[in-house]
Amino acid sequence: MMRETLTSTADDATWSRLESLYLQHAPSALRFAFYLSGDRETANDLVQDAFVRVAGRFRYLRQPDGFDAYLRRTIVNLNASRLRRLKVERSSLAREAAYPVETATERDPGISEELWRAILDLPPRQRAAIVLRFYEDLSEVQAADILRCSVKALNQLVVRAMKTLRTQIGEEPS
Repeated sequence: MMRETLTSTADDATWSRLESLYLQHAPSALRFAFYLSGDRETANDLVQDAFVRVAGRFRYLRQPDGFDAYLRRTIVNLNASRLRRLKVERSSLAREAAYPVETATERDPGISEELWRAILDLPPRQRAAIVLRFYEDLSEVQAADILRCSVKALNQLVVRAMKTLRTQIGEEPS
């Protein structure tokens, strides 16, 4: 019982100290984060995340007087991580934008309902291969790149899909 009281008292003291540090440093940290990010919402997120990280390591802080510097360093690191993530996202979006975008069109009325159901019943990768090659009219290389496979693997997917489709709609395989 005595141990629980001591631990509880120590935890209360730690939380009280963290609360006072937050009240003392949050306004300047928020201003600093805003100058780094240029956005109020991002600055709020950076400060909150920094305090969560610092709070988890508060007991191990070598120089409690260096809290402000430690907090600022954490904000700088979090902002750098955020910028790296944004760079990766932008790069990914730029790669996606390189592929031609066509407006979505209604399903070709010339395709029978039976064929359409058969296409929908194909395994996902085979269906994707058929759609990319014949409906999106992409080259083998482009379709293979999207499916992240070799051209040979793409062709195998198309061959298997065509065989399944012929079987399902009653045509004789050629």
